[in-house]
Amino acid sequence: MKALVVGGGIGGLAAALAFHQRGWTVEVLERAPEVTEIGAGLSIQPNGLRALDALGLGDLLRAGGSAGPPRGIRSTDGTWLIRNDIVELERRFGPWAIVHRATLVEYLRAELPASALRPGTTVRAVSVDGTVHYDGGTATADLVIGADGVHSVTRRSIWPHAAGPRYLGYTTWRLLTGAYAVRGSVEMWGKGERFGYVPMPDGRVYCYLMANAPAGSRTGLEQLRDRFASWHDPVPALLGIARPDEVLQHDTYELPNMDAYVRGNVAVLGDAAHAMAPNLGQGACQALEDAVTLAAEVDARGIEAGLAQYDHLRRPRTQKIAQLSRRVGAPAHWDSALATALRDTALPRLPSALLGRSITPAYSWAL
Repeated sequence: MKALVVGGGIGGLAAALAFHQRGWTVEVLERAPEVTEIGAGLSIQPNGLRALDALGLGDLLRAGGSAGPPRGIRSTDGTWLIRNDIVELERRFGPWAIVHRATLVEYLRAELPASALRPGTTVRAVSVDGTVHYDGGTATADLVIGADGVHSVTRRSIWPHAAGPRYLGYTTWRLLTGAYAVRGSVEMWGKGERFGYVPMPDGRVYCYLMANAPAGSRTGLEQLRDRFASWHDPVPALLGIARPDEVLQHDTYELPNMDAYVRGNVAVLGDAAHAMAPNLGQGACQALEDAVTLAAEVDARGIEAGLAQYDHLRRPRTQKIAQLSRRVGAPAHWDSALATALRDTALPRLPSALLGRSITPAYSWAL
């Protein structure tokens, strides 16, 4: 049996590995000249680690460094808005891990035969019968897996009338600083903007920033330093030691709910199926869940029944998490002074176990 995977990111490589481990011939068609990843840090939450366990890689990430559960949310002056019981979160759900995106891609890639990787291959169209049209030719397989991101060619080919990605109204910057001591993972909320940081195992700090902005607008590091200069420590210090060439900016999109993740001999996963707001940090974790679930169901039931069960299991779950992610991050992007003042007054009065209850469906997943 043969699977063609369109897209060589985390979800695509995980799917390729899951099928390879079950004896399938796999090929990963990646348009970039090499199969790698740009980006910064990536927090792998307990459900993502369990998905990696199914691939034999979970312990490798756990050994690489624990991020710990998020400590909570603070205001721009450092006042705690939400404080999480991190001991209880880890007791209930298990550890969190932090890794550079490129490192996780390398872990996945190293488990695949070199012959499975076809970088520099631009896919132009996909057909429901398992035919893939790319620059220079065509290929066919028993199963095609579209793991080609929010602007997926696979999705557009198979679901031409499905709604396209929608801009959420804010842009996102990601960067890695030099070594700096921070205590745990924290996010800060301002008026239409926020800043989060996570310590990396090597002493560096992964930072992400989000701010309301028109789609396509671009802001450099010096402007970010000015914009966040009055925020509570360690925000100015972290931006002060960042380098311009370490800053990545991407507009933030989500995908409206699809009515199916499978059609014919084609399945989509990850951002190609359910691109979501990054507010829960679940994007990569859900792609990993997709990948191992798809392979397990097809292996157990055969292609047709396995694809149907994959859709049955994954579509309700991922769409629910996407909805939750959109909702929990919305108050950070209120830009009214009155609304943000009410938010900052109300949040500290919420039950301390709120995060644990709201995120339980995500963290408690198992294959």
